Amino acid sequence: MEKRVVITGVGMLSCVGNDITTFWDNLTQGHSGIDLVKCFDTSEFDVKIGGEVKNFNPEEFITKKDVRKMDRVLQFAVAVAKMAIDDAKLEITPENAEHIGVSVGSGIGGMMTLEEQHRVLLERGPGKVSPFFIPMMISNMASGHIGIKFGLKGPNLSVVTACATAGHCIGEAGHIIARGDAKVMLAGGTEAAMTPLSFAGFGNMKATSNKNDEPQKASRPFDAKRNGFVMSEGAAVLVLEDYEHAKARGARIYAELAGFGLTADAFHMTNPEPEGSGASRAMIMALKKAGIKPEDIGYINAHGTSTPAGDKGETVAIKNVFGEYAPKIPISSTKSMFGHALGAAGALESIVCILALEHGIIPPTINYEFPDPDCDLDYVPNIARKVNFRYAINNSFGFGGQNAVLIFRKYEV
Repeated sequence: MEKRVVITGVGMLSCVGNDITTFWDNLTQGHSGIDLVKCFDTSEFDVKIGGEVKNFNPEEFITKKDVRKMDRVLQFAVAVAKMAIDDAKLEITPENAEHIGVSVGSGIGGMMTLEEQHRVLLERGPGKVSPFFIPMMISNMASGHIGIKFGLKGPNLSVVTACATAGHCIGEAGHIIARGDAKVMLAGGTEAAMTPLSFAGFGNMKATSNKNDEPQKASRPFDAKRNGFVMSEGAAVLVLEDYEHAKARGARIYAELAGFGLTADAFHMTNPEPEGSGASRAMIMALKKAGIKPEDIGYINAHGTSTPAGDKGETVAIKNVFGEYAPKIPISSTKSMFGHALGAAGALESIVCILALEHGIIPPTINYEFPDPDCDLDYVPNIARKVNFRYAINNSFGFGGQNAVLIFRKYEV
């Protein structure tokens, strides 16, 4: 990248914690946030489990009047942006607002609003549909509302690539800074699709786990008895900043964004390419952009959704890229603890990578009990591991075969 891009602030909401300390403590201790879903009646559903954000009060971040005009997915986005701005101690002024941008996306958008307003249409007629329906639902309003709320007048965009959304948003934000189009970017993803229609759609696709009797053991990436992902909700935003700008204002620096790779499988609507060629090329591209060798990687935060085909395909992809070094790399899927937050996953997992680099601790893949011969790498089973390393990869792969790979480097002056 032309300029060094560093991370100076983070904010998150997840089923394992709504602040950095709780989030990290729960992950390193191997605590799951998956439980029986309480936000709607699941009695007629085959899948009854998920990862719900708890104790979230949008009025702590947004006025009551504006809350009514925003889907939960947008409320999440503004909340985590505020957390990240505060964490970065970023002062926004009329003089610097044009140099601060936003790249925050959602894989699905305002599903709660969509379902609610569709019921209104059917039960009460078209005249009763809210005039706020469209701006409450469309995915770009995550970035839009953040820009409006905080007066950010720099580049403003939303990437929508399903479960790779946040990875692409962060990577593209890094490019914007690297080429000099902004000094600071708020980047990440948000998702709040814990709704009956989403559950029915994913469930009938047989993509989600129905291990309802043991919710906290349902997400089991790379385990031989995995049978689908567990849907969750959440959001995360990272403050990305030009290194010189961050240094000049005395900002605390978490880590550096070193590389970004993006490719397409061009294979299938939902299934990954079996030989992992698209994911492999994305990792190779990210390594090249970072200017490092495969053996420099000390940790991979895997996409690791807990689907039979996905975990096998990612394992193959890692072997393609790292060869004989692959079995030596610690790999974990933190989705085992906070489920799959779809378009927000890559941002939450980027924060995991950043904290792992900072603390020298790799969170585990919990629920790893039964080895799968097709998934035979080091998945850091069940217990966190202390490791000192300089580079971490975050893999994010979306429906449609859209791949995003980020590489983070431990901060060194």
